[in-house]
Amino acid sequence: MILSHLDSEFLRYLLAHGCQPGERLPSLDEISAEVGISVGKLREQFEVARVLGLVEASPRRGIRCLPYDFRPTVRLGLMIALGLDQDAFRAYSALRIHLETAFWDEAIVLLTDEDKVGLCQLVERAHVKLAEPRIQIPYEEHRAFHLGIFRRIENPFVLGLLEAYWDAYEAVELNTYADYTYLQEVWGYHARIAEAIRDGNYAQGKELLIQHMRLLDKMGVAHELSVSVTELQGEAI
Repeated sequence: MILSHLDSEFLRYLLAHGCQPGERLPSLDEISAEVGISVGKLREQFEVARVLGLVEASPRRGIRCLPYDFRPTVRLGLMIALGLDQDAFRAYSALRIHLETAFWDEAIVLLTDEDKVGLCQLVERAHVKLAEPRIQIPYEEHRAFHLGIFRRIENPFVLGLLEAYWDAYEAVELNTYADYTYLQEVWGYHARIAEAIRDGNYAQGKELLIQHMRLLDKMGVAHELSVSVTELQGEAI
């Protein structure tokens, strides 16, 4: 039933043959002979699968299957949406807020003691950057902090949606926003969230997370996007 809904012989081939991560596939010439379409058309379908993160190809290793990752699919559609309308970021940001609050209780109990220490270390690294004579924006730490809270959830769709949010955050250049007061407030919340998680005060941590999420609206996101069609094609995955 699923195969009949795919308008791609190459994707149907992948599913029919149970493509497993790391598995090498035959050449496009061989697959073309098996599925009965031209190599040219098959190559176009392969490129779609590559953009979706399902396969990769190299001269040495040939075509290989990759582990399923929902992020490339979401990211491609999201970047197109942002290129058409920068207000799409606000809509996606609202979705992300609901996701993080909805899955908080499930995610937080899965964290190990090592994970909790890692969150505290990210806060420390961010404060070091903010204390530099030339302030560095701790964007990498910001992304790692939020994704780190949900890293143990065994749901590729939730993780893909959350990861795509940070790709969008970077695309609208919020990672370059340098208002010091805002950054201090953000990392003040992060510090308290990390402490609450470390101490097992999960309900308090969730309330702090919700309060922290409201800060984004204070920024008045009004950055114009400069995502060209060429950039979208080059950065699809």
